[in-house]
Amino acid sequence: MTSIDTLIVGSGLTGAVIGRALSDAGREVLVVDRRSHAGGNVHDHAHASGIRIHTYGPHYFRTSSERIWEFVNRFSPFHPYEACLKSLVDGALENWPVAASYIRRTVGEGWRPEFTGKPTNFEEAALSLMPRVIYEKFVKEYNEKQWGVPAHTLSRELCARFDVRADDDPRLKPDAKYQGIPREGYAEMMRRMLEGIPLRLDVDYLRQRDEFHVKKLLVFTGPIDEFFGHDLGKLVYRAQRRSHTYLPDVEFAQPFTQINAPMHFQGPHLRTLEWKRMMEPDHASRIRGTVLTTETPFTPENPGDYEYPFPDAANAALYKKYRERADNTAGVVICGRLGEYRYYDMDQAIGRAMMLAEKILAHG
Repeated sequence: MTSIDTLIVGSGLTGAVIGRALSDAGREVLVVDRRSHAGGNVHDHAHASGIRIHTYGPHYFRTSSERIWEFVNRFSPFHPYEACLKSLVDGALENWPVAASYIRRTVGEGWRPEFTGKPTNFEEAALSLMPRVIYEKFVKEYNEKQWGVPAHTLSRELCARFDVRADDDPRLKPDAKYQGIPREGYAEMMRRMLEGIPLRLDVDYLRQRDEFHVKKLLVFTGPIDEFFGHDLGKLVYRAQRRSHTYLPDVEFAQPFTQINAPMHFQGPHLRTLEWKRMMEPDHASRIRGTVLTTETPFTPENPGDYEYPFPDAANAALYKKYRERADNTAGVVICGRLGEYRYYDMDQAIGRAMMLAEKILAHG
């Protein structure tokens, strides 16, 4: 049996940031992970061509926090990169989020949102931002593909992740002060973040918990329902199946990194990614060919495949029951994207983990 003061289950951003903070403060920490690599979904790998592929989908790092930017730069320099997403609509590549100029051009100068009043679901919330024809071209079927259910059954809070742009700025997050990609990749950044902290991979804590004696604190960053044996029921998650295609004789196959396919007739995939466009231009110019990846949503059974908490009322209510139990479980902190059943951008995950680490250190 391994005896340790603080055991952290999961080496993704939440676990790694908390582990780094506690280790830097002199605490005895062990990190374990069920996967064979560190970093959770913040991971990439090199294709045989030299193109770096983000293993679990595109990770566009951005933040306006000086503290968070300084923190990540401890572990990797970044090359500048600002994501510009496009949606293929009526045969043309249009900005996403949708630009107000597009609405004026296609609907008219005097356009108004379709819905007025207080939205009760995702569809009403989206229609409170835009005319119905725009919603149906850009939003409705895209989200039905992503979640596998009718759009009106989804939570209105999901709409907080997009807006209608008053200008034609094509950048996904134009207000973020710092934006980029780690020069040596996310896997290397996470390796350095965890450097010097005892780490054990291929360890499934929930199946092997009898092998550990936790003296002070367990930090669990896996699925909260799995921690409690799903005894109140299973929370639903979604994920993406990724299919990679190498085109050896094509320098670039599409004009932007990410092109969304928002309509059902375009196929079951949600988007197509060209990784070479995320690389530093000098490096990319020396690589032959390009790699395209399509992402197709599905509902995973394996907890190791969970990516997106499901945004509807039933799952929110079930999570609340698990959260009440977690908050009353002594000696345990259940946190992170899966532990808090909430989608975090990378900077949000880091900021949240920093706050939790400060609370842990303050309580001795």
